[in-house]
Amino acid sequence: MNLPGAFEEKMKELLGEEFDEYIACYEEPRYYGLRVNTQKISVEEFQKICPFEIHPIPWISNGFYYDGDKVSPSRHPYYFAGLYYLQEPSAMTPADRLPIELGDRVLDVCAAPGGKATELGAKLAGHGMLAANDISNSRAKGLLKNIEVFGIGNVLVLSEEPGKLMDYFPEYFDKILIDAPCSGEGMFRKDKKMVRAWEEHGPEFFSNIQKSIVLQAAHMLREGGMMLYSTCTFDSRENEQIIEHLLEHCPEFRILPIKPYEGFCPGRPGLTKSGMKDIEKTVRIFPHKMKGEGHYLALLQKGEKKEVAEETGKPKKKTRKLPEELETFFAHVSWKLDPSRLDIHGERIYYMPENLPAVKGIRFLRTGLLLGELKKNRFEPSQALAMALKKEDYDFCIDLKAEDERVTRYLKGETLDVEDLAGSKEKGWYLVCVDGYPLGFGKLAGGVLKNKYLPGWRLC
Repeated sequence: MNLPGAFEEKMKELLGEEFDEYIACYEEPRYYGLRVNTQKISVEEFQKICPFEIHPIPWISNGFYYDGDKVSPSRHPYYFAGLYYLQEPSAMTPADRLPIELGDRVLDVCAAPGGKATELGAKLAGHGMLAANDISNSRAKGLLKNIEVFGIGNVLVLSEEPGKLMDYFPEYFDKILIDAPCSGEGMFRKDKKMVRAWEEHGPEFFSNIQKSIVLQAAHMLREGGMMLYSTCTFDSRENEQIIEHLLEHCPEFRILPIKPYEGFCPGRPGLTKSGMKDIEKTVRIFPHKMKGEGHYLALLQKGEKKEVAEETGKPKKKTRKLPEELETFFAHVSWKLDPSRLDIHGERIYYMPENLPAVKGIRFLRTGLLLGELKKNRFEPSQALAMALKKEDYDFCIDLKAEDERVTRYLKGETLDVEDLAGSKEKGWYLVCVDGYPLGFGKLAGGVLKNKYLPGWRLC
């Protein structure tokens, strides 16, 4: 592989005697990984049902390698059921190493396409709130889909400048992840197009962006909260020196140690302007040291953790009843909806995260879980609701085996003959599952299931 001369010289200086070993790794194949959605299935259960060969990623508890030259996991029904996310192994590390507690308010600043946001949301397990932001509206649409496939409903999906978010969320979040836009040096082996992009916009260009984002995120973090900064590049101007910049402007922050792994390398004090020793607590990942691409991580805490006093001045909960059509449908769902958290816009009805601040004026693609649409005298459940449910949550299900050809036909949007399964079942809305895991809704009448799988998600 032809690497830019300036890049090779920099890596020689960074790696010294290890440079030849690093260059040799470009002759090795890239690694493919998948991460299990622990909100839907345990790691142990997934290992039992996984239809292709997988091997554990040793530093990620729910991560596995697979052979991308032999299998296509993105075509399997389990992928459409949201049981796993396909992600480069090293890229799983930031969300894995950011400690999430149930009830946390979590922000993913640069979230598209959703690899890290989906893991953060799964860790929340339906509690607290995930705000997933990406400045690109088109990328944010892909982010929204991945979050909904994963069944995450306690969410805000935003498309804003981080600087604008500061005005709405001052010292609001318990945890923040910044997977910063970067020069991508760590991904040269995985994607050769990154080399051309590096030649157009190098580390200096991204360093200025990163300095702004990290200070803006610091403003949104609560006292005692944690922030994890990561890149997929090797340049110190985008790594150690960004952390140094943060600590210069926000001295209340301190660097925390990251849960270790034998392949992790410490940050380099000599690459900072001040020679700060604490930078050794940050982590560099090199592809010649472990089975993954290049990455950098730094975990920081803002001040000391304090007991958060109960917020005062909260708006009183709205007193309202569930709309009759929604109440009729949810009589067959095990969830207990809080009517004060419903938000109705036209025909659409959303279930909002708890204690959400005012977000009017921000560009967002989704606030909360889209439950469905209120039509005249009826409720039509959404695709997002189907993915957020478990089979046992809903009274009416049609469960197909993964090898049943009707699964593929359902994912393509076709009408299904399910008389052998439906029997004398009453007509109405049914949750279609594959091996017990929801895919979407269909409407049953006379043994025929009218397909309600979202058109934009269909298998081509």
